[in-house]
Amino acid sequence: MANEAKVAAAAKVEKGNGLSTFFASFTIPLCLLVGILIFTFVMGAPSNFEGNDPANHPVQEGAGHVLGLIHKGGYIVPILLSLVLMNITFSIERFLTIGKAQGTGNAEAFVRKIRAKLDQNDIEGAIKECDAQRGSVANVMRSTLLKYKEMQGLTTMPVDQRIISIQKEIEESVTLELPGLEKNLVVIATMASVSTLIALLGTVLGMIKAFSALATAGSPDSVALATGISEALINTALGIGNSAIATIMYNVFTSKIDAITYAIDEAGYSIVQTFAAKNR
Repeated sequence: MANEAKVAAAAKVEKGNGLSTFFASFTIPLCLLVGILIFTFVMGAPSNFEGNDPANHPVQEGAGHVLGLIHKGGYIVPILLSLVLMNITFSIERFLTIGKAQGTGNAEAFVRKIRAKLDQNDIEGAIKECDAQRGSVANVMRSTLLKYKEMQGLTTMPVDQRIISIQKEIEESVTLELPGLEKNLVVIATMASVSTLIALLGTVLGMIKAFSALATAGSPDSVALATGISEALINTALGIGNSAIATIMYNVFTSKIDAITYAIDEAGYSIVQTFAAKNR
């Protein structure tokens, strides 16, 4: 029975990993396309610029001023916009996935219920609590309880070996569950560093334009100078802002995963200790 549950859990995890991989491979190019479209048709709309000419300065008032100003950031801006969209999309996806993995109720209360059921030797009741709780903690506990029930019936096996079997079941179940929680976190972590680097590239290109304007013979071209500085600062702001958000979200999600892992460890320890106490 425990082996059947493990096979079913492995198949479920494999399916989830496949969906996560498809989601990433589909979302990244889509965000890139949307970023380019926003830059070209929304921010670059003629109405955002004086005289309805994108070569002119942005209009002085309203949302068009902000959109036109960002558009003046140059061709690095659509890449940064795409990274912002990726950051938002993957953060929402991880928020929903990890929230589902936490289960329907409080993890600490769930662990207490499992401990109470085992103290009453009500293994079936503990399994029903897992079915009601759902999520990663409940999945690991359910698989462990099935192994617990199986080991109770093997009275000819030494107690130490049965305890080791239960501990091994916990480790294998955790190995199946945790990779699904960490999936796509690498994308968010990458946003934190790549956004800054791409923003730095845009800043450098903008400063090159600004110094080129200063280097012209005679009086400097003030329009070209302002355009270059604007491009440099806009790229810097977008990149640093997206990097800060990505760093915060990554830390939030890793903290949630650590809390799930701690709940699993606590529940697993309780099950092993209860089994040892009742069978020695």
